[in-house]
Amino acid sequence: MQKTTLHTAATAAALTSALLLAVTPAVASAPPVGPLPPGQVTSVAAKRGTLVAIALPAQTSSSGLVWRLARGNPTIVRQVAERSLGPAIVVVYRAAARGKATVSYGLTKGESRRAYKSFTYKITVS
Repeated sequence: MQKTTLHTAATAAALTSALLLAVTPAVASAPPVGPLPPGQVTSVAAKRGTLVAIALPAQTSSSGLVWRLARGNPTIVRQVAERSLGPAIVVVYRAAARGKATVSYGLTKGESRRAYKSFTYKITVS
């Protein structure tokens, strides 16, 4: 009887450890995007609870260039999805609270700080 209790306790401890490792947030290792060059600025108005889609031009994988979030305001808009759709990368945000948010993306070479291009979206949520 005692062997079964010990086995059950060990199994529970192993499952708990695995679960905690699975839900532990990942630590970002990439440096933040540095200063953004002047780029396109788009203003968007949305009602609270609606979705806002942002389209960024897709880059060839051989270029090594990637779009990285440079600035955002997660209390106003929260990212809910990101997909490659043909010639564009579409990032979808939910308008979570009333206010103004600026979401900026920088085109960097891998995870470097230098941005070669930028897109900024000024989102007003009512």
